[in-house]
Amino acid sequence: MGISDYLQHKRDCQRKQAERASKIAALPKPYLDPISPQERRILGSPIQELVQDVHKQITSPIDILRAYGKVAIKAQEKTNCVTEILFPEAEEWAKNEVNLKGPLAGIPVSLKDSIQVKGFDISVGFSCNTGKPYAEDGPMVRLLKDAGAVPFVKTNLPTTLLSFESTNDVWGRCTNPHNDKYSPGGSTGGESALLAFGGSRIGIGSDVAGSVRAPAHFSGCYSLRCSVGRWPKMGMNTSMPGQEAIPSVFSPMARTLNDLTYFTRSIVGMKPWTYDYTVHPLAWRPEIETEYKERKKLRVGVMRTDGVVDPAPACARALDQVASALAAEGHEVFDVTPPSPYEALVIASQLLLSDGGRTFMSFFRTGEWNDPGAAQMMFYMELPRPVKYLYYLWVKYVKGDSIWAGLLRDWHPKTAYEYWQLAGRREAYKDKFYNWWSNEAKMDFMITPPNATPAVPHDGMHDAVSSCGYTFLFNLLDYSSGIVPVTHVDATLDQLPATFDFNKLNGVAKGAYKLYDATEMAGLPVAVQVVGRRLEEEKVLAVMERVEDALDKHGGRYQLLEVD
Repeated sequence: MGISDYLQHKRDCQRKQAERASKIAALPKPYLDPISPQERRILGSPIQELVQDVHKQITSPIDILRAYGKVAIKAQEKTNCVTEILFPEAEEWAKNEVNLKGPLAGIPVSLKDSIQVKGFDISVGFSCNTGKPYAEDGPMVRLLKDAGAVPFVKTNLPTTLLSFESTNDVWGRCTNPHNDKYSPGGSTGGESALLAFGGSRIGIGSDVAGSVRAPAHFSGCYSLRCSVGRWPKMGMNTSMPGQEAIPSVFSPMARTLNDLTYFTRSIVGMKPWTYDYTVHPLAWRPEIETEYKERKKLRVGVMRTDGVVDPAPACARALDQVASALAAEGHEVFDVTPPSPYEALVIASQLLLSDGGRTFMSFFRTGEWNDPGAAQMMFYMELPRPVKYLYYLWVKYVKGDSIWAGLLRDWHPKTAYEYWQLAGRREAYKDKFYNWWSNEAKMDFMITPPNATPAVPHDGMHDAVSSCGYTFLFNLLDYSSGIVPVTHVDATLDQLPATFDFNKLNGVAKGAYKLYDATEMAGLPVAVQVVGRRLEEEKVLAVMERVEDALDKHGGRYQLLEVD
């Protein structure tokens, strides 16, 4: 610690950024030329068409790689979404290591920075992790190469992985491709920015409280939060090794729903359990996918609010649009009120930081920047307990805010006994929710907002850090859930009503609504979350397609950003 630690931190950050800049500057001419008509055809083709072209030797994997490499560099210039540039190595892998007969033959794949690739660091945004390249590919990357995919970039994230922003000292701030004053999401924000911009078609992120879903909602792409054990997990680094109370899951992201489905089906078809002991030996079930694509009438539950933060007008409008489109298609659409999502938020947040934040804080060097949301959590965590209890009493009984007070009351490191008690509450809640879904709601699937607001402005997680209940709920439950972008914020349609009273909000809602401004946010993407139950990836992807088909017929599907 001290000045030498700080100086080493600055040197390591400068070195990594210089390495990235040098690698971009030294790229061969084909990566810097204007996009050709042939490359535009590649960029516009679904991945299964490109795979067929590679199989038939109509299109070269190198041509596909260079087309996406060009756009990735443009995305980097605009959003700072990329950490490691792998293009030269990727060309060698495509020639010598990748299985060009696989289901992803020749398809470039982008990876969250936390994934292990031979010859490269896994910084996770911490300078102490730099200068330590891995000697071998992790299981995830070996599987991808065996499937025919070509890893070609790694993407930006926040140091703690506990934020809906993606900023760190090593790589800098990642911005939203629609509006550079806003976050692309987090913790897989670099990935969502790259996909939304068009610099990749498929990628892999991780999700512990919404980290592939909030970015897809904020930036305008598609993602699927897989249940634990359905998607590979090993061969990665994290800010909280050993945290398994609310497991982080690696999961797919894509520019289009078609690509998301094809990618997910292909990876599961590769028998990932033969690469990674954490994966269940559960083959892809096409009969479930077919059933939910073809069933004429589906029962659709609509969760309008989590009871903590009502969705802002833009998010409520997107949810209404989807519910109306599904109803117009003849599906049975009805509002639901699940067992208290607030209870889930309290349990999940306490479990996630049951160590008091000591693990992720141990990676910081002197003077290293921390995400404002994570810093806010640590501020309350480190308050002396008598002071915190007095604050809790004031919030609950003087301010009359039981929601914010209830989150604060036990916000301290847990003993083993307290941890076990929380784990018991978690399992009881999961049982209650399961029985509610089975016996009361009797839904095929549920739709919800992905977040109370669209993208947060930079450093907005200082205020909005607790406003993550719409995604975090399904991490606690371990339910499969996907994101479908629906529309964009409209400066006229999405204004707060004249009757809106900020002062009547609870502390969590105030943090979210402090950042909501439909005029400033105009043009930002807005999505819905489609939820199934545990290990129902086939069903969720099928009903995401039904949602998008309904939008096509009733109001129009989301318009992706055009590739420049």
